[in-house]
Amino acid sequence: MADSPRIVVVGLGYVGLPLAVALAREFDVTGFDIDVGRVGELKDGVDRTREVSPADLGGSTLRLTAHEGDCAGADVYIVSVPTPVDRSNRPDLTAVLAATRMIAGLIDPAKRPTIVYESTVYPGVTEDICGPEIERVAGLTRGRDFRLGYSPERINPGDREHTIDKITKVIAGEDADVVDQLAAIYGAITAGGVFRAASIKTAEAAKAIENAQRDINIAFMNEVAQIFAKIGVSVWDVLAASRTKWNFLGFEPGLVGGHCIGVDPYYLSHLAEQIGHHPQVILAGRETNDGMGAWIADALHDRRKKAGKALVLGLTFKENVPDLRNSRAIDLIRRLEWLGHEVDVHDPLADAAEIDREFGLQVSQSITERYDLVIGAVAHDAYCEMSDERLEAAVAPGGTLADLKGMWLGRELDPAIDRWTL
Repeated sequence: MADSPRIVVVGLGYVGLPLAVALAREFDVTGFDIDVGRVGELKDGVDRTREVSPADLGGSTLRLTAHEGDCAGADVYIVSVPTPVDRSNRPDLTAVLAATRMIAGLIDPAKRPTIVYESTVYPGVTEDICGPEIERVAGLTRGRDFRLGYSPERINPGDREHTIDKITKVIAGEDADVVDQLAAIYGAITAGGVFRAASIKTAEAAKAIENAQRDINIAFMNEVAQIFAKIGVSVWDVLAASRTKWNFLGFEPGLVGGHCIGVDPYYLSHLAEQIGHHPQVILAGRETNDGMGAWIADALHDRRKKAGKALVLGLTFKENVPDLRNSRAIDLIRRLEWLGHEVDVHDPLADAAEIDREFGLQVSQSITERYDLVIGAVAHDAYCEMSDERLEAAVAPGGTLADLKGMWLGRELDPAIDRWTL
């Protein structure tokens, strides 16, 4: 590795941008994204994901570009592009392979660069798919002309505690020199240090099971919430009692979406099926979580006895972020619409144009009407802090206030309001 390596980060989303800004504090870094508009916004100091502050972005030495030529001849390439699933829940490696092919055309074999993948994949993708693709496109030989590494991303959107400069970074490389190289690079930007995984496949697997484990635990909470609902017991009351035990795990029920927890288990199950193993636990958890929106809609429809005018508060995949990717609140909305309800949507953080483009929905800019059914779907601070008067004013006489996240459990609202929670 050069004494001061030139690093290119490919993909400037929720993962790539914070990483690139952090690396630029210590190294010569270029951030590349194919979205010209995104790069233009970042050059103006605006990060629509809200992961990097305008001050940190404006004060960074990070070079931003949408031109591939600006990335040629780097010492290290870090790939941090999305890895979603397709409509059949199969891994979609389109973006990863596109980034791989781009990098293949930029490699200077005299520098013997390292290509590091941070994108979440199933074990084997880096070495068995991406490496051979570079060799095919560039006519180069892995090990001699370039080397591979892997360091799974651990960005948690909206989380200001577990940021890139504080977490432990898992690193892996095809040989000891690459691991040392990555230890020097990532170790320079995080106080959490690095963990040297046994192999690239091990590091890929670690990322896959981190989110699958969380998904399965939430699925358990969703299933018990459905069970307790049949006997009139709130899962929040059960959790309050259970949490008094020292080793109880505090997972909560809800709509499970996003680009990690709602996706990564399918990467793990895809690998399992490829090698002849039927992943019963993983897929059962996914089935439970994917069906939660429809179950909530059905439960509320049965409670109301008839269709009416409904308001869903929150559409992003989690609280206090503008990220709409793989939002499962849309399942709740679509099911309510299918049941005959007229549904309005409100979200103070999500981009209205993106909502229209992705879901064909128009969002209410303010809450001025009264609804037969008001559903708190996402625990944005703005909703948690709504006054009793505003909540009561949104519910029509005889209407239902549904609290999916336990935001308003302690509120003493008008007793005429029908209240429902998980």
